[in-house]
Amino acid sequence: MNTILTIFKKELTDTLRDRRTIITMIVIPVLLFPIIFSVMTKIGESQAKKAKEKILRVTVIAPPEAADFYDILSKQDDITLVRGIPEDSITTFIRSDSLDGAYVFADNFAKRLRQERAGVVEMFYKTTDSNNITKNRLKTVLEKYQDILLEKRLEKYNLKKSFLKTVTIKSRDVATKREKFGKIVGGFMPYIFVIFCFMGAMYPAIDLGAGEKERGTIETLLTSPANRFQILVGKFMVVVVTGVASAAVSIFGLYLGVRQAVDIPQELMQVLSGVFETSALLMVLSLLLPLTIFFGGILLSLSVYARSFKEAQSLISPGTVLVILPAAVGLIPGITLNFVTALVPVLNVSLATKEIMAGTVDPLLLGVVYLSLIVYAGLSLWFCTYWFSKESVIFRS
Repeated sequence: MNTILTIFKKELTDTLRDRRTIITMIVIPVLLFPIIFSVMTKIGESQAKKAKEKILRVTVIAPPEAADFYDILSKQDDITLVRGIPEDSITTFIRSDSLDGAYVFADNFAKRLRQERAGVVEMFYKTTDSNNITKNRLKTVLEKYQDILLEKRLEKYNLKKSFLKTVTIKSRDVATKREKFGKIVGGFMPYIFVIFCFMGAMYPAIDLGAGEKERGTIETLLTSPANRFQILVGKFMVVVVTGVASAAVSIFGLYLGVRQAVDIPQELMQVLSGVFETSALLMVLSLLLPLTIFFGGILLSLSVYARSFKEAQSLISPGTVLVILPAAVGLIPGITLNFVTALVPVLNVSLATKEIMAGTVDPLLLGVVYLSLIVYAGLSLWFCTYWFSKESVIFRS
């Protein structure tokens, strides 16, 4: 055991001297999310403010009977009426940003109103740049016009507006706030920390295998009193530690990003603080340990097989897609933790994290997840040990 710890300390010291490892494992996870939250918040606020304050250029194609609609538009300080736009050119004008919106009344609009039926008005807009703000502003004008027409129709029959209301709907959501927001946070959280877990383990694994070959130090290490198994376990422990540390730091960075977001309501912040409680985070981190061992066995095996650092990167880099894919599947609505998904590596961690954060995890299914991860980790470690014992692999040239 002392020999393994000696190798572990030596390899960990060498790994921490590598600037790329420190940047990947600590700097990026800590700074990434606060920066992302800050930039996205400022850009979102700026774009929303521009969209709300922008004076909309709008054209209207309507019959003379729609005089009330023109009156409403004339009272809107934030809307400019553009006349003389042909109906068949409206889409072109809006796509080219010469117009922001248009109202096209159906040819039979006035006739349908006289028949006390609903007239049809088509509203044109483009929401790609304004996040539906332009659409909502245009819709508000139509709603005002609709209220005027409705009041006139009700006055004709001496009726009140309340006459139209036949049912009062009261909805009651029995899900707790933690369940709702926990599902949201727990949905994308694994997508983040699983990637950083893989990335944090990847660079040390490449350096401890292919890097040693490239530097010509693997032979020196093999001639030491330590046997191959002890050498492998020492290297393996470094890969696992860096992977788990990187994932833990990414979770901490995400927490900092949430805490610094000033536009989050205080009530929501209290709920999120409950989601990030210590017991839940420790349970998530406990899932990461066998997952990282699983990653480490595969990464170290490929690294030992590679002839050089560059070849190891080429072999391992495509694996990022295989990690992202099951984590992304966990974001799909309707994909839940069951006895089948609990056996799928990465996906089971993603779904279990979602349930843990929401406080709704089934202990039996969580046990299946742990058991499957431990089995995969054991198989990965066994294969790595077998691979490392082959002369043709270690001294492959």
